[in-house]
Amino acid sequence: MAEKLYFVGIDSGTQGTKALIIDEKGRVLGRGKAPHQFISGLRPGESEQAPETWIKAFQESLKMALREAQTDKNFRSKNIVALGISGQQHGFVPLDKKGQVIRPAKLWNDTSTADETKIILEAVGGQRRFIDLAGLNLAVGYTASKILWLKRHEPENYRRLRTVLLPHNYLNFYLTGKKCLEYGDASGTGLMDVRRLKWQEEIIKIIDPDLVEKLPALRHPVEPVGFIKKEIADSFNLGQILVASGGGDNMMAAIGTGNVTPGIFTLSLGTSGTIYTYAPKPIVDYRGEIATFCDSTGAWLPLLCTMNVTNVTELAKRAFGYSLQKMEREARKAPPGAGGLVFLPFIDGERVPVLPLGCGVIFGLNRRTFQLPFLFRAIYEGVILNLGYGLSRLKKLCAATKEFRVTGGGSRCRLWLEIAAAVFQAPIRLLKETEAAAYGASLQAFWSYQNYQNQKISIKEITNGLVKFKEKVIEPKPEAIPCYQELLIRYNSLWPALNDEFTAHRHFQAK
Repeated sequence: MAEKLYFVGIDSGTQGTKALIIDEKGRVLGRGKAPHQFISGLRPGESEQAPETWIKAFQESLKMALREAQTDKNFRSKNIVALGISGQQHGFVPLDKKGQVIRPAKLWNDTSTADETKIILEAVGGQRRFIDLAGLNLAVGYTASKILWLKRHEPENYRRLRTVLLPHNYLNFYLTGKKCLEYGDASGTGLMDVRRLKWQEEIIKIIDPDLVEKLPALRHPVEPVGFIKKEIADSFNLGQILVASGGGDNMMAAIGTGNVTPGIFTLSLGTSGTIYTYAPKPIVDYRGEIATFCDSTGAWLPLLCTMNVTNVTELAKRAFGYSLQKMEREARKAPPGAGGLVFLPFIDGERVPVLPLGCGVIFGLNRRTFQLPFLFRAIYEGVILNLGYGLSRLKKLCAATKEFRVTGGGSRCRLWLEIAAAVFQAPIRLLKETEAAAYGASLQAFWSYQNYQNQKISIKEITNGLVKFKEKVIEPKPEAIPCYQELLIRYNSLWPALNDEFTAHRHFQAK
């Protein structure tokens, strides 16, 4: 009887790392997690982490998952055969000629590079021209503007630059010693032609004519990176382990939610909020709001991204001294629509709508609404209304929505799901495995290993068999739909009226 094989999925996110160990039937045997540390004392708009914190969290979370898996008497760590890594997108990890990190990584939610984004877009001939070249618009959070920021603000560090990596690629490099990028995560750099699956040299040369030499080769996501270094494998009592290509967290969560065929939408409620769907060919949005990313299976992933979801509730939790559960209970005391109170959740600026200098706004306070239940309800609703703005554009570009599948830490909040069902006017399906990015990374590792062993199998075959759902489906409440339709109109009228004020406010803060 053949021994059981096991696979590891790692999700190196913004707030921390999570690890899963699964068997060939998709059953989770072990889980682990560890937090990430942020660089403190930064200016407004800046968000950075030292890549060393990702390595430490990887080690701690994997050890925790292994300890739990070992409580299964049949588990053997030496039978782990492949590992996949999901990482936060768009971060910039600069390496020198020795492969050492030059400075802390600027993260996806760092909006301090707004000027560099404008410089690149103007140099290329504007947004339309950029989209013609790259297949997507250049958002402030993308890697391209971070590279130019380093060149302009830290020229000595830039002169040391020899390799550009993204967060998940850096962890792959740590594990294998190999530098490479797969199509999915690379498509979020702003340096790639996402339709032709190659680096876009005209854009790259605007930043630096020599930059293309510092970008690793692109590869199809089914191709593995290599094997874990023996000294690292030995430290965990592991054998020879294949490292799959991995990918960005949204690409991995698409796999983990079974979003590998048209018509399925994934709603991810994490630090950021994303809605995305599978596309067999690139779908270009010339308004520049929907990103034409590649996925991590060899297809495409049209994606809406907002920058403010659980970061908002975490700040509210800290400010008022409430648990998340107590906040939700209080919010339920207010009616849908929160008495007309509108919250613009642009705490870290915003990608869609394009408001890199935006800030949070509470509008509509009066004697009735100036109390915590209404404030909390408006916070939950504002996050979803913001996603609703971008979703209307995504629906115009993509196949009809069959269903939403929800993931991310925010998916544990039932109120958020009820609001989303009503705003999106669609049912929300819950997954049995809520850690979709880590689960997707483990499934990609399974896929990569099988193909490496010449056992050709599609990712769809794997997800159809292993992605499971809870029986409960969150249906939209008919009585709430008219209220949210009206509130969404007011929401979409309010934020454009404040655009100039957002800019003035950021300049005031910088004094």
